[in-house]
Amino acid sequence: MAEGIFAAEIVEECRRLGLLAGAYALRRPRGATFLRRLARDLSEQRKAPRVLIRRGVALLRAEPAVLRRQMGLGAEAARAREVLSRVASLLAGHPHG
Repeated sequence: MAEGIFAAEIVEECRRLGLLAGAYALRRPRGATFLRRLARDLSEQRKAPRVLIRRGVALLRAEPAVLRRQMGLGAEAARAREVLSRVASLLAGHPHG
């Protein structure tokens, strides 16, 4: 299992090697992601609030392009509940799941 913004980079190679059970890019409400990220970053107090808001807005605007890129690399866009359900199904069928 790989996760993160760069996980889609390995989809094609994993598929070629027969190692890919699924590849998903989480599709979340952008506003909720913005607020969750902002709350986390403000609580960590690593940068000034003004900087965090500006960065958050930039990431909010870039998110559709990031999702399109991940899909272009072979990931399927899906909501978190759907991904969790699919992964649970895969694990249920695995002898070590």
